[in-house]
Amino acid sequence: MAPALHVEDLRVTSREGRTLLEVPLLALAAGQGLALRGASGAGKSTLLHVLSGLVRPSAGRVVWGGQDIAALTEDARARFRRETLGLIFQDCHLFEELSALGNAGLASAFAPRAGRAPIRAAAAHWLATLGLGQAGTRAVDSFSGGERQRIAVARALAGGPPVILADEPTAALDRANADALGADLVQLAAEGGRTLIVVTHDAGLAARMGRQITIADGRIVEDTHA
Repeated sequence: MAPALHVEDLRVTSREGRTLLEVPLLALAAGQGLALRGASGAGKSTLLHVLSGLVRPSAGRVVWGGQDIAALTEDARARFRRETLGLIFQDCHLFEELSALGNAGLASAFAPRAGRAPIRAAAAHWLATLGLGQAGTRAVDSFSGGERQRIAVARALAGGPPVILADEPTAALDRANADALGADLVQLAAEGGRTLIVVTHDAGLAARMGRQITIADGRIVEDTHA
């Protein structure tokens, strides 16, 4: 089951002491969809990175299902990401020397021996679900931008995470591919009861989410529910 999220008195500051992000309170129910919107540099990606444990806040609590990840060690936060999160990045972060299936099933390389085959099987399943079932052995450099992002989505889902965090997943795609990928991402998250948090400038993708938060100058200035 997806964990609920509770953020309290969150603050991220620069080395010079400038406030980059300040969130007094943010709560998200398990399985809910949330779009983070705002101008470039507003603090959207910083918030996403804090929620993932990639960035430790200067102050405050980031609680997933009762676990304050801001209080964890770096190793413990890494374990939390492996066990709980599926991450999707704007530039995909695929390995060119691996096949589509190799990239989608990458988490199997870090799993205990007994867990490797299920991850690889799940990777093949999600590639097929996303329309790449016949392309698992093809080299990544042979895929279009839309196909590469679908491989990244399959990789995020392969480990069965209850939470998906995506940073501008449709930004590099044309309108048709962005709409198709956005629809699939939202549908697959909903079908699995997963929490989905997306940073996006894509109004079409944001509209598919149950909730939209707008960030400006590191602060939440608007919070709307569908």
